[in-house]
Amino acid sequence: MKTIVVASSKGGVGKTTIATHLAAQSALAGQRTALVDADPQGSSTRWTQRRAGLPSAVLPIDGTRRNWQNAVPEDTQRLIVDGAAGAMADDLESFLDQASVVVVPVLPSALDIEATVPFLNSLAKHPRVRKGQLPVGLVANKLKPWTNASQQAVGVLNEWSIPVVAQLRDSQAYVMLTGLGKSLFDYQSSQIREHQQDWQPLLKWVGRGR
Repeated sequence: MKTIVVASSKGGVGKTTIATHLAAQSALAGQRTALVDADPQGSSTRWTQRRAGLPSAVLPIDGTRRNWQNAVPEDTQRLIVDGAAGAMADDLESFLDQASVVVVPVLPSALDIEATVPFLNSLAKHPRVRKGQLPVGLVANKLKPWTNASQQAVGVLNEWSIPVVAQLRDSQAYVMLTGLGKSLFDYQSSQIREHQQDWQPLLKWVGRGR
């Protein structure tokens, strides 16, 4: 079972959007997929409930419970974890211990980049990350590629030792789709396919994890 942890100590960076899209893509690809919602707000759980009637439904798991692992079916092929906002590495230990990769969304502003540093430092102290056993990748999220601010932010992130594994453009479509229990991968219009291309580097990187 491949386990993808989407986490950041900074709220509002798009964790749930990324987690639900990864779950939808996996389910649409025919994999038995579960989504662990570790955030007390329960946004990922509500998304799975809205998606429940689709052939590509995703099983919700309450990640706020101590023994959440017991609720994961043995035949699960892909497990996505939507980490709680404000959580540092120590708070995510039960997820990091079995994670295949960790995805960290970052917004393109100096304040958001600075706020992400303590979280990355806490991740770096985790034994599996320190030993190179657990890959960590940054996702530059909600970008406006035509602006200097976004371009400069990506430039700063590219100087870090942790790789930028995807750059996702800002779009109101994400808000609408999450509210419907859907994702970009549920549609095939030409405009949607352009946004889907943004996800290919992330999907490829995630696929390389153990």
